[in-house]
Amino acid sequence: MLGALASDLRHCYDIAMRILAIDFGTRRIGLALSDALGITAQPLETLQRHSQKADLARLRELVEECGVSLVIVGLPRNLDGSPGALWDEVERFREMLRKELSCPVEGWDERLSTAEAERILISADVSRRKRRKVVDKIAAALILQSYLEARSKAESSSGF
Repeated sequence: MLGALASDLRHCYDIAMRILAIDFGTRRIGLALSDALGITAQPLETLQRHSQKADLARLRELVEECGVSLVIVGLPRNLDGSPGALWDEVERFREMLRKELSCPVEGWDERLSTAEAERILISADVSRRKRRKVVDKIAAALILQSYLEARSKAESSSGF
């Protein structure tokens, strides 16, 4: 019985994968990381943008350190679903990530993630000054949680 349990646990760890979510901005990049089983998203850090080279180096470092097997980049869309103002810049950034990182890079709709993060922080009575420091990583966590929930629904409807 213990042997079977150990085998099942090993199987869980074999399929475990961490996902890194990115909320791209011109001044800051919000980052969030999933748990190893891909169930929950946690805010990780807010990366202050310095240079493209430094940004990519930090992201590459995080992918390696955290054992990331997939990167999700928030895609800026307008409420009607059309590409948002930063669409072209985010697409260029995603293409650079695809070339630089050792794992796949996908896009995910980020509509209203920053507004929702602001609303959550305001309702928690976080000061404007403190909100500015954390809103991007909270938005990244919301993007990632949305992705994880959609993936879970797709897997359960397909019988996995």
